[in-house]
Amino acid sequence: MAWYAYCIGEKQAFPELARHRKPVPMESVHGVSGNQVFLYPASDLAIIVSEHNPTEALSQKSGVDHARVIADCFQHSTVLPFRFGTVFNDDESLRRSIRSNQRQFLSNIDKLRGKTEMHLKIFVDDCCAKEIVRSQPTETVGREYLSNLRETASRQRERQTRARAVSFQMHKLFLPLDEEVSCRLTESGKMVLDIAHLIERKYVERYQNKFATTSAMMRECHLQVSGPWPPYHFVHRLTRTHTQQQPAAVVPVPAPEAASAIPVGPTDQLVAMA
Repeated sequence: MAWYAYCIGEKQAFPELARHRKPVPMESVHGVSGNQVFLYPASDLAIIVSEHNPTEALSQKSGVDHARVIADCFQHSTVLPFRFGTVFNDDESLRRSIRSNQRQFLSNIDKLRGKTEMHLKIFVDDCCAKEIVRSQPTETVGREYLSNLRETASRQRERQTRARAVSFQMHKLFLPLDEEVSCRLTESGKMVLDIAHLIERKYVERYQNKFATTSAMMRECHLQVSGPWPPYHFVHRLTRTHTQQQPAAVVPVPAPEAASAIPVGPTDQLVAMA
């Protein structure tokens, strides 16, 4: 029997596993294709899975169901999300994968315990939009081509400077434990900064209050906030540090949006460049 995998949690967070060595159904929780979700015990871990037919195609709704199950488990335990579409062919392949990476999983859970992810989306007018319209050459050859390259590089530097300034301001205002930042251009002529902040779960309300005051203060930008979420981005960061035993399945699942990317800062602060 194949298992569709959602996430890894802490066994102790699910009392129903205390006396069971076999998968236990999660009451009233259904996942992809409406299948019953199970808690699969594996040493000190609980693997959240559902039965799966490998020939069945996954849809957009399947992605929504995948995220919903993870969010539900996040209410009870620290979780390490699996990539959307992760399937184990049988019990043995599931046990083998968990057993070979158990130490890393336990370490990552320990580092993320009591923490959550908040998302900021910041829309800023492109500081180079007018210059782009004026400087489009009719023929990009010879000197005009070289001139266009220089102008493009100059505009890129201006955007980087603007994006870094906004990113630094957000970091100073919210003081997260960790962050991931990406920046992109939209067809409507906006720069969009996507910022994931890792914070203590007990401070979510304080974070939301800070967002309200920040949004009112920064009138030149439009801000959106969402969360609390399972720490998708930061699970990914932790798994990237284990190059020898990286469990390819356990990474964040948000789909990147198609757009031009703008580097924001140092490599360790740059993610999801679509």
